Amino acid sequence: MCDTLVARGQTTASGALLFAKNSDREANEAQYPLFVPSAAHEAGAALACTYISIPQVARNHAVLLSRPFWMWGAEMGANEHGVVIGNEAVHAKIAPQAEPALIGMDLLRLGLERGASAEEAVDVITALLERHGQGGNCAHKGRFEYHNAFIIADAAGDAFVLETVGREWAVERVRDKRSISNAYTIGCDVERLSDGAARLAQAHGLAPSGQDFDFAEIFANRKRSALASGHQRWCRTSALLGAKTGGIRGPDMMRFLRDHGAEAARNPRWRPDGILGGAVSAHATYGPVRRFGQTTASWVAELGSGRAVHWLTATAAPDTGIFKPVFFGPGWTGAGLPDFGPAPGDTFDARTRWWRHERLHRAVLRNYPERLAAYAGERDRLEASFVARVEALLARGGSAAEAGALAAAIWREADAAEERWLDKVRAVPENPAFRPSAPMAAHWGSLGRQARFRG
Repeated sequence: MCDTLVARGQTTASGALLFAKNSDREANEAQYPLFVPSAAHEAGAALACTYISIPQVARNHAVLLSRPFWMWGAEMGANEHGVVIGNEAVHAKIAPQAEPALIGMDLLRLGLERGASAEEAVDVITALLERHGQGGNCAHKGRFEYHNAFIIADAAGDAFVLETVGREWAVERVRDKRSISNAYTIGCDVERLSDGAARLAQAHGLAPSGQDFDFAEIFANRKRSALASGHQRWCRTSALLGAKTGGIRGPDMMRFLRDHGAEAARNPRWRPDGILGGAVSAHATYGPVRRFGQTTASWVAELGSGRAVHWLTATAAPDTGIFKPVFFGPGWTGAGLPDFGPAPGDTFDARTRWWRHERLHRAVLRNYPERLAAYAGERDRLEASFVARVEALLARGGSAAEAGALAAAIWREADAAEERWLDKVRAVPENPAFRPSAPMAAHWGSLGRQARFRG
């Protein structure tokens, strides 16, 4: 369960395109930033993806990815040309393929490695989809197969929604603002449609010939999407984008990714427990669906002339974490990347940023309203100062070397701040009024044992 948003330049304060995604996966399924440089490859070389190998291209583009530790593909990312992509699981009346093929995260990474623009990335993904198909287990533990939807955008200001069913697909060009979640959303406003989409629908008795071809209405499994609160979260992110007066800014997108839905906005005593409904920032809890509902990484990108800036949490739970800048893409050739540290796995490792943050995140869950309040104000002020420093560098035309140094310094400051916040949180006693319910506590206790977690 994930949410992806995009706002084209005519709707933003800076005139740059804004992109944002929360990646929701299993709570112990650590995710981390991975840089893959551009490289040349020999003719006839094969590329090993998560489950299958496909022909390699002559040269891949450099990419920055947010990658679940066990797979080849990625949940979101960007390339050196300013293309960004985020994907979602979507549920159709036609069952997804269980046989291993390319998974949605593989297609996302391939689109970035091979597409120099959003339109090229769409072409790459749809061609690979038609040739190799999509299928195989997408879950870290257990089984979870699904079709995929994508938002694909670039620094030139173009943006597309791509939704798929098996090897078939539909593309919609984004006019101004758009979001996707775990639900089909492309109706009749299709810019491009795969040649076989209508035949597939007719073969399954879903679309009598002669009627308007409404992609979502024909293929969507509404009951399955409702279990994942897909349509509810899509309505919520659409409302957040639509309600913003004036130009949207990067911090607005960060706020949207921290949103817990309308009920939480009205209730200061809200805590993440039970059925979370329209929460964009998700916390895993008990139940077969909610186990896949932990936000494990968050990303905001601002892409324009001289403004290829990416804001990553590189941790789970953006409501408990902080966004940090990375300068990557057009205008930043030679800019150093921050120290992302060692890659995490699915067991606790204090050397990794992702698991260090879990000590803070999981401590907050024991008394969510009071423990988050112990540091949220300081976090917001520090994050605002990061944004101000980045804006100042952009305004004066700072060099790539200066940008890299600034990003490195900010990531160090954020790491130090999280250590302080953990001490503050631990000093706030648990409150019976906000203690997790017995099923919630049991679920997180089991997760902790599986990860050999040490808080």
